[in-house]
Amino acid sequence: MKITIEIKRFNPEKEKKSYYQKYKVDADPNDRLLDILMVIKRRIDPSLSFRKSCGHGVCGSDAMVINGKEGLACKTLVKKVADKEGAYIRIEPLRTLPVQRDLMVDQKKFFKNYRKVKPFFINEKEVSEKERMQSPQERKKIDQATKCILCVSCYSACPVIQKENPMYIGPASIVQAARFIDDSRDNGFDQRLPELDSPDGVWSCKNYFFCTQVCPRDIQVTKIINMTKKKIKDFNN
Repeated sequence: MKITIEIKRFNPEKEKKSYYQKYKVDADPNDRLLDILMVIKRRIDPSLSFRKSCGHGVCGSDAMVINGKEGLACKTLVKKVADKEGAYIRIEPLRTLPVQRDLMVDQKKFFKNYRKVKPFFINEKEVSEKERMQSPQERKKIDQATKCILCVSCYSACPVIQKENPMYIGPASIVQAARFIDDSRDNGFDQRLPELDSPDGVWSCKNYFFCTQVCPRDIQVTKIINMTKKKIKDFNN
């Protein structure tokens, strides 16, 4: 079927403001949106810029706003966003981060916040055996958080960052902190606490649930944030 892809374009080297450009293409309902973008890039307009890597929903590099909602181009089928002949699909870059060019955004702020929560294993005690043991039940507690691929979708979709507190460290950072806080082998809770237990930390979250809705890995992001809030409250009491 024939569809129209409307893409928000911006090249800071040539333009002062963004604009929308339309491309009419042939598409199969089972095509991935990433496939369509590659057709445009290779056959119609080589100036179009976007990120991609694995193409299988693992790297998270091709996150963008598709018909008003964050998603991965490689996991979005045409039939999910264009249900009839002549349908429009509008594609825009992720929100709240500076646009570098077209669908590419500058992620420096996102990763700066990510690093603040010390997203790595902390345990300075000597290992008594060959490795630090963990039961299946203990491992299950961090299963959800380990699925995060840092695609930035939740950060882009968050109304708090968009309208209320742009300094909020964001859902993904808290999920990454929880991945280690809830790890039975980790001892770094007190080192992560200053960033989490602050106005720009977990307390900025207002439970809008947008982060959970757009997560391509089906992580219960809001639940993890609320569980982290409870852990901080219990610690402070």
